[in-house]
Amino acid sequence: PERASLERRLAEPSVWDAVLDFLAKRGIAVPPEATSGSIEDPTATCEALQPELVRMYREEPRLRGLCELLVDLDEGIQEWRYRHVKMVERTIGFKQGTGGSPGVAYLRETLFRPLFPDLWTIRTEL
Repeated sequence: PERASLERRLAEPSVWDAVLDFLAKRGIAVPPEATSGSIEDPTATCEALQPELVRMYREEPRLRGLCELLVDLDEGIQEWRYRHVKMVERTIGFKQGTGGSPGVAYLRETLFRPLFPDLWTIRTEL
């Protein structure tokens, strides 16, 4: 039953896709290529979405607030990832990780991989 539950969840929209759907229902022009596609792939930036996000930030304070909460969450997860890397380094060093993963080497790759990259990319335009 647990596997079936996980497989159902993997077939559902990602958090970012759900946010984009929410924004679209509130009049934000979300291009089709902005959706993340496969749950297995990290969310990629979508240059076509970014000007609309900048406009939304400037004109829609409530929606901007939602996106800023997502940035807060994203930052917190990146901080957690850093602490996790340091804990693993301290505990097992550079040995192979659990489940056969490369361990610290893999964890380091994830450090600067944001959950919502478009919300970070638009910072210079704001």
